[in-house]
Amino acid sequence: MKQLNAQQYSATVVRQLGDALAKVISDFSANEVPSLCDRLGLRSGDREEAFKSKLKYAERRIIEKAPIDLISIAKRLLEEVDSYDLSEALAKIQEAGQNTVTELTRRRIMAIFEKRAFSTELDDLDFIRRVWPTSRMPSVFSNASSEASLDDDLFNAIVRNSDWSNKEVLEALGYLNCSQKQLFRFLEELTNPLVQSPNTQGTLAAAINAHLRHDGFRLVTVKRLSGSPVYEIQPVTVGSPADNEISQTLANLDQDTVHSRWAQALDRRDTDPAGAITLARTLLEDVCKWIITEAGEAFEEKDDLPVLYRKLAKILNLAPDAHTEPVFKQILGSCQSVVESLGSLRNKIGDAHSPGPKRIKPAARHAQLAVNLSGTMATFLVSTWEIRKHEMKN
Repeated sequence: MKQLNAQQYSATVVRQLGDALAKVISDFSANEVPSLCDRLGLRSGDREEAFKSKLKYAERRIIEKAPIDLISIAKRLLEEVDSYDLSEALAKIQEAGQNTVTELTRRRIMAIFEKRAFSTELDDLDFIRRVWPTSRMPSVFSNASSEASLDDDLFNAIVRNSDWSNKEVLEALGYLNCSQKQLFRFLEELTNPLVQSPNTQGTLAAAINAHLRHDGFRLVTVKRLSGSPVYEIQPVTVGSPADNEISQTLANLDQDTVHSRWAQALDRRDTDPAGAITLARTLLEDVCKWIITEAGEAFEEKDDLPVLYRKLAKILNLAPDAHTEPVFKQILGSCQSVVESLGSLRNKIGDAHSPGPKRIKPAARHAQLAVNLSGTMATFLVSTWEIRKHEMKN
């Protein structure tokens, strides 16, 4: 059994957990180390051996244990002490073999903060302290005194001198190789309503989800705090096979507005059906307005979705009356019906209007239908516009 468990874990994570355990044990007094090791299920010894080197005392006993035993020992020790390094080492070994967020995704999320602060509601250093115990993390400078901490580094770099970029701050915090548990804590705090303003919270969550989704995770609204969403990272629920293709097409059209709207609709598809249905309609309005504007045409603010679609259909030659082939007239007529029906569905069971006492409550399947239809139609419109642009150039 021990041999089987040992094969589950890489030598690196086992060594990291062993080193972290030995370090925490050695922080106790030499008088306490033998009894502590006894309580943790490590081999007995005497104080004389501990007085020679507490660290060696712990290392000799830890190396005798299989990885599965080290996990149990770490859990017991964390009941007595608060150690970020040990918690991180334990999380990493427990995450072995699980679906992970890649370094590439971490770097892409990091890039979101190249030109923006981590928080709109807190100073960056105060936000960082919510996530990392910086006062108990060592300085990154090799010539710093033993009493210097990472918090000292960050205070000098962020508050006094402003000479570290957000990329350098995250690298100093160990963002690129921290446990997934710590990564998720960081991302959930980033989108916390106490950290972000209402105007930025949803947009930021959508931007992060655009990258996380590739690795099988997403920020999902799990509750609300004074009306603002509170997010939690969860595995992605398998939806339409076209989700990724639609995401790429809409991102190519417009990353900030159109694609963000699509990402928000995906996010709410299972957890907030009424909101997702409203976003499905708004997504099509966004796409129609975007293409109409690119085509050099105009629309009025009062134009609703059916009016916008009819204007766009003329631009893209998608109006059923413009075709004589029966099958094309039928398909394009069905497309127009889908768009008009999405508008009606939003009015009936979306969250744009008061529900009233007898209004039906939408289910996740209703939202999935609306969002999937909207995404498919949006992709068709964008693809058709790309072809039209190419034809006009030639």
